[in-house]
Amino acid sequence: MSTKLTKKQKQIVDFILDFTENNSYSPTYREIMSGLGLSSVSAVAEHIDNLIEKGVLKKTPGAARSLEVLYNSHPETVKLFNEKLSSPDLSEEQIGILLKAADLLDLDLDV
Repeated sequence: MSTKLTKKQKQIVDFILDFTENNSYSPTYREIMSGLGLSSVSAVAEHIDNLIEKGVLKKTPGAARSLEVLYNSHPETVKLFNEKLSSPDLSEEQIGILLKAADLLDLDLDV
């Protein structure tokens, strides 16, 4: 994604990714505040709102712990890989190469 993040925004995204990976659910604003040593929950909320506006994060309104990082999902790349993998003209070797590349990029394919 070509979206430029500030240092603090990058820290917040990384914190959310790490927290979610370790806990299987996203952090609360207060957990982000504590984890990054920010001054207030409102400071976290402002950063989160900016990241949502940039298309880096997604949040389900009214749902607790619903922050989802879209920054690493690469939807355009996933779409291209899925289209290529659905081609009937691919050899087993080509399919293997594509799947290995998708795994290296940590893409969540439909396959």
